[in-house]
Amino acid sequence: MQPRTLALAALFLVNLLYGINYVVAKGLMPAVISPSGFILLRVAGANLLFWPVWLLKRERVAWSDAKRLVLCGLSGVAINQLMFFHGLMRTSPVHASIIMVATPILVLVLSGLLIGERITKAKAVGVALGAIGALLLIIIGGQEGGGASVLGDLFIFINAASYAVFLVMVKPLMAKYSASTVMAWCFLVGSVVVVPFGLRDVQAVDWRHLPAGAAWGMAFVVVMVTFVAYLLNTWALRHVQPGVAGTFIYLQPVLALVVTYFFMSGSMGLGWPQGLAALCIFIGVWLVGRRENS
Repeated sequence: MQPRTLALAALFLVNLLYGINYVVAKGLMPAVISPSGFILLRVAGANLLFWPVWLLKRERVAWSDAKRLVLCGLSGVAINQLMFFHGLMRTSPVHASIIMVATPILVLVLSGLLIGERITKAKAVGVALGAIGALLLIIIGGQEGGGASVLGDLFIFINAASYAVFLVMVKPLMAKYSASTVMAWCFLVGSVVVVPFGLRDVQAVDWRHLPAGAAWGMAFVVVMVTFVAYLLNTWALRHVQPGVAGTFIYLQPVLALVVTYFFMSGSMGLGWPQGLAALCIFIGVWLVGRRENS
């Protein structure tokens, strides 16, 4: 099987895991653990998995790449995780997944700013429509129930922007180092930032009486959604461009909607206003990607 085909399959699996994560993490916060505590648990747990893998190769990193690694650790781990979990606790899983669809548009904008990619008229219109859709969804969140809020949606949007920065910044590193090496250093940087936010909250969890379902949920997020997903995502970037990786995020609203339908009771938080917002985002995404694929 061709490396590109394997990379596309890996990206599908990554976004399937992310789609499931919207519901799993929502069920754990804040009843079992706070967002900051969950972030520390996730990042620290991933460190315990990434560094033994790195020790098998002991791949050295050039000092000239240290600044980029720090930026990737901040945008892809620290800011990304802090904003995602605090946002998810305050908004609905469907809102969060739809806002994250703006990430591919942000990736293309940042690619133009950081690596000089030309932004055409079609891309500019797509960016505008995507931004309108995301802002519309944030405004709607402040006017309805169902677990959505302006602050939560705003946090998710910041998370989307930071993840877009990560996808663009990490691409050059993947041309020089293995995915395990890049992720080991990124998560080490992220740990330094998130420890002050989550240490007290982790200590406050009643670990001795933790329900089995909660324990399995935490393990799933640490091992599958963090270690496996980040490893596969960065490995895929060795064979595809950031914009290609970003397009797979389009699957997340559908996957989150399906998982929410089967595993969460009550309102799914999706009506015609959200549909209109999502339509703006999807049309924007199509306009951005149409010329790219032609």
